[in-house]
Amino acid sequence: MLADELRHRGVTLPEGYCGEWHPQLHEWVAALASTVERGAILFADYGLPRAQLYHPDRVQGSLRCHYRHHAHGDPFVYPGLTDITTWVDFTAVAEAGEAAGMQVAGFTTQAAFLLGGGLQAELQLATAQSSDPVQTARRAAGVRQLMLPGEMGEAVKLMLLTRGVEAEGEAFALRDLRDSL
Repeated sequence: MLADELRHRGVTLPEGYCGEWHPQLHEWVAALASTVERGAILFADYGLPRAQLYHPDRVQGSLRCHYRHHAHGDPFVYPGLTDITTWVDFTAVAEAGEAAGMQVAGFTTQAAFLLGGGLQAELQLATAQSSDPVQTARRAAGVRQLMLPGEMGEAVKLMLLTRGVEAEGEAFALRDLRDSL
């Protein structure tokens, strides 16, 4: 049970705490890992390491609902039309991957992943090749949404699980968050 596991790890939640967890996560990751003899699985999603996700200050959990680009917290509003999401416990993903014989080769924020992967050079090249200022402005707005901390830059995390291969490149080198798992 999650509550027992959290207590074992020294996390005490206040009375009335409300949060989410995925009881079949280990089985799901194991099923994915069973298809990888030699290779990698890249996870990208909103999420946090366990200690941050289940922090006592987060008493309402991470459930978020979106309807027509507006966020709200009630999954029963506009049933069938509302996108409902929760954040990933990346510590659990790492544990499940390791239990399935994979190695956590990287864990970082989306902003660090994109910068480490060469986004800035790609953006400069695209801007230099474009003569359309409207297209350039739209591209810049999109990059801001992907990169800024108040947008997706810090909220979205990426985790790379590998088996039988070494992770290459700089995508995870700029900001290595594996020690936070």
